[in-house]
Amino acid sequence: MSDLQPDPSGAIVQQPERITAYHAHVYYDPAESRDRAALLRERVGAIFPDARLGRWHDQPVGPHPQAMFQIAFAPDRLSAILPWLMLNRSGLAILVHPDTGDAYADHARHALWLGAILPLRLDVLKHSEPTT
Repeated sequence: MSDLQPDPSGAIVQQPERITAYHAHVYYDPAESRDRAALLRERVGAIFPDARLGRWHDQPVGPHPQAMFQIAFAPDRLSAILPWLMLNRSGLAILVHPDTGDAYADHARHALWLGAILPLRLDVLKHSEPTT
């Protein structure tokens, strides 16, 4: 059975079970806010040891318009990690999105922002429309 089911109107309803992980991209300015990002990264690693901390990217990479690092975590950790990031982001912009296998939709339509919303370079992402 497909995890994409139409609702009574015929629109596709995606099931949350499609989400295999979440990513939080923490953006910073290498010259002005990398220290705050480093402290946040250290705290996340200490408080959430099951979260996977990605490499530092001091230059834009992929769809990301400025320096960032990624925090990856299991779906069952969203309810703990998201509120913590909301309250402790130290003024940094953070993009949080699911991983459903559709990178374009995950970054463009399924994402939420903490702090400033940055313009992503979505043209570099693969896009696949859900089908039944």
